[in-house]
Amino acid sequence: MEMRAQRSDTDNSFLATEPVGRLLAKLAVPTVIAQLINMLYNIVDRIYIGHMPGSGSLALTGVGVCLPVILIVSAFAALVSSGGAPRASIFMGKGDMDSAEKTLGGCFTLQIALSAALTAVLLLWGRDLLLLFGASQNTIDYAAGYLRVYALGTVFVQLTLGMNAFITAQGNARIGMLTVLIGAVCNILLDPVFIFALHMGVQGAALATILSQGVSCLWCVRFLCGKKAALRLQRKNLLVSPRVVLPCIALGSSAFVMQSSESVISVCFNASLLRYGGDIAVGAMTICTSVMQFAMMPMQGLAQGAQPISGYNYGAGNADRVKKTFRLLLTCCLSFSTALWLALMLFPGAFASIFTADPDLAAFAVRAIRIYCGCTFLFGVQISCQMTFVSLGNAPCSVIVAVVRKFVLLLPFIYLMPHLAADKTMGVYLAEPIADAIAVTFTAVLFFFQFRKAMRKLEQEHPATSRKEA
Repeated sequence: MEMRAQRSDTDNSFLATEPVGRLLAKLAVPTVIAQLINMLYNIVDRIYIGHMPGSGSLALTGVGVCLPVILIVSAFAALVSSGGAPRASIFMGKGDMDSAEKTLGGCFTLQIALSAALTAVLLLWGRDLLLLFGASQNTIDYAAGYLRVYALGTVFVQLTLGMNAFITAQGNARIGMLTVLIGAVCNILLDPVFIFALHMGVQGAALATILSQGVSCLWCVRFLCGKKAALRLQRKNLLVSPRVVLPCIALGSSAFVMQSSESVISVCFNASLLRYGGDIAVGAMTICTSVMQFAMMPMQGLAQGAQPISGYNYGAGNADRVKKTFRLLLTCCLSFSTALWLALMLFPGAFASIFTADPDLAAFAVRAIRIYCGCTFLFGVQISCQMTFVSLGNAPCSVIVAVVRKFVLLLPFIYLMPHLAADKTMGVYLAEPIADAIAVTFTAVLFFFQFRKAMRKLEQEHPATSRKEA
């Protein structure tokens, strides 16, 4: 009784009562800002590295080859948190705080174990992985130097990404934003010191990143252990119970597939581009993927802001608010993706110049951006549908749409399009928009039927709550 009394100020029932539009703005704006700031971790590194005197272009390409490895590390964080956080939201909606806190504790311990395993793998076989992932003899030293340092901070990356999702899931989007902001500011300040002032080059960029993630990690864990958290990280809940964590892993597998498949796809892209276009084509791909993060991160922030609303109200049986949340999320994501697509098509040179001062690389990247980002305007549909599947606990459908887009469509097109296009190198880039167009169509059709089915079931089980005006 005493513990619950102390925590009365952390009541998150506002997720079921405030108007959806106002609530989404309250939760999504800080989350979008947090995603944009989080993007700066790697983006700022690439900007500084790309402008290193003399070796900037090769160093940028080398660090770009590290991207698949970094995506794998992030994917394991998503495997646990992207399933655990929505399940915690659903438990909170049902009023089952004990299960929600057991979910948080089990996910925390599991992420520490995964961090230890990933660190060992990266330190032992990092250089071999980079050569496999598309590093050339010209770029391997830059790539290996960056990854060797980055591997030491794997636990900070895992816990920051993973635990921050639980902060957002309980409606504390502002705290989640501060978690990322603190680390990003540290990174921006430390990068020039380590890279240029101390002449550490790419290793300095990696060191700045992991130290910054360490600061974010401390902030995040400290909040979850404090009295202001609705979900509190407690020692008694740190035991990993299969009954608790396995459903989280099942639900988070779609996010894992999405991010780990990005790693596999990056490897395939790099290998094909190195074959047909050489180091300059791989360097342009680094710029393209960096630009694509401008498209994905804000929409993922919007979706993460909507997730606590959808998950909580789905758990509470309020179908009306779940539907309103999805419609608003779809409108916002589509508006953003369309606006960004127009900017990319009209001003690709402005985006390319952010990452390189090399005129040859910049000119090549302009062509690549226009092709690679050709269907960016459709991403609003993909993100909205896929994240809503996750919010409702629909693990099978969220996995299916992720697998179809990456493995069924994009992977074969990477190897097929160079044989169909007049310019083999640009044919590799063309695989992305073709796969995106088909995948979004498939996702939209599947979501239409599955969402209607889920809402009908919810209305039948909770007729009074589902028809209540939000």
